[in-house]
Parts: sequence; structure tokens; C-alpha cells
Amino acid sequence: MKKHIKLMAGRIRRSRWLKYAVVFAAGVAIVGFLDENSVWSHIRNKRTIDDLQAEINHYRNQYERDKAQLRHLNSDPKAIEKIARERYFMKMDDEDIFVLSDDKPSKTEYTDETAEQN
Repeated sequence: MKKHIKLMAGRIRRSRWLKYAVVFAAGVAIVGFLDENSVWSHIRNKRTIDDLQAEINHYRNQYERDKAQLRHLNSDPKAIEKIARERYFMKMDDEDIFVLSDDKPSKTEYTDETAEQN
């Protein structure tokens, strides 16, 4: 093994163009993959930037929707009443609310109901 390394080193020293090829290959390896400012890290950073830009656009759209909904709530008192009725099951004094659901109650709900009855 040592003999092969000495033989290769001797060939590199004697050959004028092989020296340049080895230095060029080492430079490409360092710049392309090993350095902290390498092409590989540039590609990773570009992907991260694209992901963050997509996230920024998502939150910007969500902000615009919320801002429009807030403007609507500030301008229309009926909208507040509608949200209070639909989301929070609030009612007027002279009303009754019935919540209808197609969902089957889970076993824990059965046990809670039987525990309350006992």
C-alpha cells in the first residue's frame, strides 16, 4: 500500500499537467461540497428560503382573510350575533337551542352519563 502511494506521488511530481488536475479536483471538492459556503449549502439554503416564502404567503393570505372578517364584524352587528349563535350556542332569553348531531356517542360519554345518574 505504501509502495502504491509513493508511486502515485512520484508520478504527480513528474507530470506537469497531472499536478494541475489534482489541484483542480481538490479545489472543486472543497468549493462544491466541503466548505461552509459550498454549492451544496447554497442549494440547501435556497430550498429553505423557498419553504419560508411559501409559509410567509400562507400567513399573509390568512392575515388578509382575518382582516376582512374583522372589518365585516365591525361594520355589521348581525354578523357578531350570527357567530355567537353558531359557534358558541348563545341564545336570546326567549329562545331554546337544540343541537342535532349524527355522531354516535363514544363509550366514555356513556360512562359519564351513567355516573351522573347514579
